[in-house]
Amino acid sequence: MSELTSEVRRTLEEGFGSVAVSGEVSNWRLQASGHAYFVLKDARSQLACVLFRGQAVGTRDQLRDGAHVILTGELTVYEPRGQYQLRVLGVELEGVGALQAAFEKLKARLQAEGLFDAARKRPIPRFPRRVGLVTSPSGAAIRDVLHVVARRYAGLEFVLVPVRVQGAGAAEEISAAVALLNAYDEAAGAGAGEGLDAILVTRGGGSLEDLWAFNEEGVARSLAASRVPVISAVGHEIDFTIADFVADLRAATPSAAAELLTAGYVDSRVRVAEGVRRLQWLARRHLEDQTSAADGWRRRLARMHPRRGLAERAQRLDDAVETLRRIAARCLEDHRRQEGAVRQRLAASRPSAVVSRWRRELADWQRRLPRAAALELEARRPRLARLVAGLRMLSPEQVLQRGYSITFNDADGAVVRSPDEVTPGQRLRTRVRDGEIESEVRGGLPWVSPFGVPPSGGGA
Repeated sequence: MSELTSEVRRTLEEGFGSVAVSGEVSNWRLQASGHAYFVLKDARSQLACVLFRGQAVGTRDQLRDGAHVILTGELTVYEPRGQYQLRVLGVELEGVGALQAAFEKLKARLQAEGLFDAARKRPIPRFPRRVGLVTSPSGAAIRDVLHVVARRYAGLEFVLVPVRVQGAGAAEEISAAVALLNAYDEAAGAGAGEGLDAILVTRGGGSLEDLWAFNEEGVARSLAASRVPVISAVGHEIDFTIADFVADLRAATPSAAAELLTAGYVDSRVRVAEGVRRLQWLARRHLEDQTSAADGWRRRLARMHPRRGLAERAQRLDDAVETLRRIAARCLEDHRRQEGAVRQRLAASRPSAVVSRWRRELADWQRRLPRAAALELEARRPRLARLVAGLRMLSPEQVLQRGYSITFNDADGAVVRSPDEVTPGQRLRTRVRDGEIESEVRGGLPWVSPFGVPPSGGGA
């Protein structure tokens, strides 16, 4: 069986050689070794495929389930399973995918050549007078451009070269139009100011297939070779073509390109209008400053005029005279008030008036004093009684009435409060309720004699 499988493999490889087959990728598997295995199928059959790791395929990362591709390779047999398969040597995406792959491939190649470098791009003149226009005469792009230019700066001239912007032959017409406009510029004498200031290549939006003419290499190289600066405005804002990358300036839309071409005029018009307004403002400001300065000099001259000085001095004299008059009147009034006060004091100071006033006051006090004294005495009588009662309670007499006695030093009348205050031979007087008792101190205790004479024998 192995020999049969080997013979089938040899016959298959020699009989078919290199083939190209299209279909849909299915059952995509990428192994850890880097080899990829998948199935290419259509509505009626399927083919096993293998893509080895070392095989250079530019669109390897776009291979996935559901992708429609065109594969080139060699038919062979995998002998362990006796299965024939396609060893993939090249991959190309079908339909839009193929166009996108071609776009990326051309873009990478032209970028490597330096056609996209910013250093080679030239600035668009700020005030273009004549612009070459490469577009379809019946498309929406030319209407948008002319409408915007008419609104912003109608003096801009266009030299139109009508071309087809999609379909077969469109790319060749665009390249020829760019070359024709460069020839026109050279013939018109660009140095004399009669040539073209820029070339606008434009069309409206569309699908990738519709815009494909602007992705052709011939168009890209014609734009790169142009002596006149080129503006590319193809499709909508999200659309990018090879022409956009090669052109000196890319505009998002045809209307945006027209705005870029007229921006200098619009900005200048705005700047001129702002300058006019500023000049008017400066003129008014200068006039106001000069008027204010003239008014100031006029007022200063009026202040410095001799008539002004004389008038001020006359006014000061009138003020001084009025001030003197007021001072004199005030002094006269003060003297009159002082005289009246003196007269009143003199009248109040007459002896007869003083005596009469004193008599009236004396009579008044004579009437008021007895009654006031009686009232005061009556008011003080209860308090006096309370004080007397309190004094009686504290009086020594009351103490004696209760059986107590008081001993005095006969010599000085001092009250004896302790035996330590007496000495032998000292005479004492003791007061009791009914009288006094005289005694003389003997030894430690005094001896008391009811008759006032000490006994002859002595003793305590």
